[in-house]
Amino acid sequence: MNSNTQMLTVSDHNRSFIHMTYVYPVVSRRAGGVSVGINLNPDNACNWHCAYCQVPGLVRGAAPEIDLAQLEGELRRFLGELLHGNFMAEHVPPEAQVIRDIAFSGNGEPTSSKAFATIVERVVAIRDEAGLAAVPIRLITNGSLADRPYVQTALRSLAAAGGEVWFKLDGGRAEDIARINGVDLAPAAHARRLALCASLCPTWVQTCMFRWDGEPPSEAMIAAYLATLDSAGTAALKGVHLYGLARPSLQPEASHLQRLTPDELEQIALRIKEKGLTVVVSP
Repeated sequence: MNSNTQMLTVSDHNRSFIHMTYVYPVVSRRAGGVSVGINLNPDNACNWHCAYCQVPGLVRGAAPEIDLAQLEGELRRFLGELLHGNFMAEHVPPEAQVIRDIAFSGNGEPTSSKAFATIVERVVAIRDEAGLAAVPIRLITNGSLADRPYVQTALRSLAAAGGEVWFKLDGGRAEDIARINGVDLAPAAHARRLALCASLCPTWVQTCMFRWDGEPPSEAMIAAYLATLDSAGTAALKGVHLYGLARPSLQPEASHLQRLTPDELEQIALRIKEKGLTVVVSP
């Protein structure tokens, strides 16, 4: 385990903090404590290219072959250190010294690993062995592969283990998705994947909103986003995590992006709440 005395903060999600390949800790502002991250994309490869992404050297692609034995060993070792070692005292602010979740959220799209269903089963088993059955396992995903059979198998396993999905939806028009997420995607198709995901596992929508070249999201952008939520079926969703820019983008598009004010985000949240949805705002 890393012997430095650096403290984790919500603004620093350094994946190499403990020098493991697949497992890393962060203090999550949305989860409200320590999130044990599982990074299935150590190759920095993703099938999307989000303008606000904090991954350095992001490339197009999928997860590499995963060394399952190494992943299991790292997770067992780090959970043991959190529970019985000095990691919390040395590296986590006092108010955040609680394990809030285990999250599939790394340097790319986790569901692009063909072994994802097997990995979910093993992570659930290791969590339970550690006596942490009450700690939720979360999948943070762009949702683009939710219609793949192996991903659906994983979603069912996640649901059975009390887990949940945070499914990315940042825009409701093809041009907005292309600009923000760097992918040619039909909003109606993504709404269908969101509905499918929610039918298999409890699902939150995660949405990042910000200014682009000084301009906040237009009325047309927000209306299309809300219409896409409607299309997916709001009654089946747990709610929306609406968040702003907490950390600087490491992508070429970074110069276009500026933060919305907390009040601007709250105004958008009110529009979402009118759909009967719970909204958690993280400026």
